[in-house]
Amino acid sequence: MPTESQPGEAQARSKRADARRNQQALLTAAAAVFVTSGVDAPIREIAARAGVGVGTIYRHFPTRADLIVAVYRHQVEACAEAGPTLLASAGSPLAALRQWVDLFVDFLVTKHGLANALQSDSSGFEALHTYFLDRLVPVCAQLLDAAVDAGEARPGTQAYELMRGIGNLCIGRDDDPRYDPRRLIELLLNGLQRPTYPDPDLGEPVAGA
Repeated sequence: MPTESQPGEAQARSKRADARRNQQALLTAAAAVFVTSGVDAPIREIAARAGVGVGTIYRHFPTRADLIVAVYRHQVEACAEAGPTLLASAGSPLAALRQWVDLFVDFLVTKHGLANALQSDSSGFEALHTYFLDRLVPVCAQLLDAAVDAGEARPGTQAYELMRGIGNLCIGRDDDPRYDPRRLIELLLNGLQRPTYPDPDLGEPVAGA
């Protein structure tokens, strides 16, 4: 039978759920600001985008490093969850991989800033890097394998080396506004794509050898 404590417990659960949603919305706003303005962006810019007061951000994240680490984990989880979703909704496995890589590049912008923010805590950064690999390499492998199985991507490329290559192309983005890593990443993905040739009998493209 219902007890007197149940309404109070339900209300507490609802408040906790609301708090989690509000924090996730704040982290999403912070991630968007970090991508466009860097991890040194003013806190007031993040607060304005999230629609909260500056004090609310400092209440959740007392230091900038705390905020950056939280955004880092938030983006890792978003990338991990996006993989299967894109694979199910995109027009093809290769299209899903391209969309996922775009999210991954946004994440890398924050990741590079994190190293500077945690320069006095190398063990903490290493732990986060391990967490990042454990969560995202399998997701990239799933997308890559699906594109290969569909005949859209060349076989032989490993998920880790693809992610490492994309990461290397992103280095230097903040130091030179003339450099756009996404253009070179697009070339990399074009090279990964398996070529197609017209079928001489049907006049339709078929996957190349």
